[in-house]
Amino acid sequence: MKPIGEITQYIDVAQIVLYMFWIFFGSLVIYLNRESKREGYPLDSGNPNDPDIGLVSMPEPKTFLMPHGDPIVQPHPSRDDRRPVAARPMGPWMGAPLIPTGNPLVDGVGPAAWAERHPEPELTLDGRIKVVPLRIAKDVWLESRSPDARGMPVVAADGEIAGTVKDIWVDRSETMVRYYEVEVPAHGGGTRHVLLPSNCTTIRGRTGPVRVVSITAAQFSDVPATAHPEQVTCREEDRIMGYYAGGYLYATPSRQEPLL
Repeated sequence: MKPIGEITQYIDVAQIVLYMFWIFFGSLVIYLNRESKREGYPLDSGNPNDPDIGLVSMPEPKTFLMPHGDPIVQPHPSRDDRRPVAARPMGPWMGAPLIPTGNPLVDGVGPAAWAERHPEPELTLDGRIKVVPLRIAKDVWLESRSPDARGMPVVAADGEIAGTVKDIWVDRSETMVRYYEVEVPAHGGGTRHVLLPSNCTTIRGRTGPVRVVSITAAQFSDVPATAHPEQVTCREEDRIMGYYAGGYLYATPSRQEPLL
């Protein structure tokens, strides 16, 4: 008697289903791997004529229709090489660590690097500027139990006072604090206002101060500025976040040395 599901003496339905699953799963892995290469690829192999695309080929360009602004094509036909990298490889091998040749916080080296995102501010679903200071966000206010950082001093990693918080920038979509606007000394005299990401700070109690461990007080003078006093573009946000993030490694020479 022929067993149930047997097609021939050597093949049955369960075996065919298993093979189909293997084919489907393998195709899915290849598809997801190709889609993951829409940004950041091809890799820089050191040879401009032979970029590294990995084991799986690059995907075909796809156009994404954005809710605000121009459509975006990924992978982009031009590479992100619009600015020089102020660093040199530690060794001749591929993937060697980069040694900064200037100010890594400003030059965007290593953890201080930023992406060349579009120079426009992010918008809410209804087309308003997403991240704005409280002085113009009349529909947003601080929760009464939360500390109000306005007027608090900002204490940097070296224990010195870097400046004073003048305003708070909020995210209208997420209804949360994104930045503190800090008045700091400017080079050549006077003062300037810079943005301090809230996730790089700690505030103990309701009177502060606002503490920052990523950079020193003197380094606040070089925080990237915004072109508009009440707006921050996507590119400016990346540069500002990169500046503070890079400070965890580059703020002082001792941070670049091994622990042992």
